[in-house]
Amino acid sequence: MSTRQEEPGTAEGEPGEDAGGDAAPGRGAGAAAKVRAWFAGRLPAGWFTAPPDIQVDREEITIVGTLADPAADGDSEAERAAAAESRIRRFREETRSRRIETAREAEHRFRRKVSWGVTCGTVSEMFTTLSVPVMTRLRQSERRVLDTLVDAGVARSRSDALAWCVRLTGENTDAWLSRLRAALRAVEEVRDEGPSAH
Repeated sequence: MSTRQEEPGTAEGEPGEDAGGDAAPGRGAGAAAKVRAWFAGRLPAGWFTAPPDIQVDREEITIVGTLADPAADGDSEAERAAAAESRIRRFREETRSRRIETAREAEHRFRRKVSWGVTCGTVSEMFTTLSVPVMTRLRQSERRVLDTLVDAGVARSRSDALAWCVRLTGENTDAWLSRLRAALRAVEEVRDEGPSAH
């Protein structure tokens, strides 16, 4: 599967610069469920072949939908990829204004940036992504790992090396992280069902 991604930045068209909103961002499974439900009601039925994958964290909402594969039986791999890329380009152009409008509403309501992406056949493309700085404290032995990656040319900087380590960990522990996320969702659901803290 090929994946294309644009330069990280804020969401397409810079929607929703206003930091205000009519709902607090919230955290955990309850907040993510509210975001998913809201998008389920707002996204046009004909955009995707299945409900989109919607991921939520503290800063960003990412929506990745699946488009109908335009490739025909007997097409070569190159023809399939070209058809998918053309379909993605058309979808992006035809839905741009509606996506920006929806993103502005969501950013105002949930106080998170919105990023869009699609998958078509074997091609995936993120139209927008948000790159967020994360502060961390590292001991010398940990800093030396980053410096080794920089010195070896694997990464351009310590920041790039740390991002590389996070990606590598995510790729190699995906099943474990999925189980951990499921357990955290269960904890959040039980917490939400408990007595109010007010």
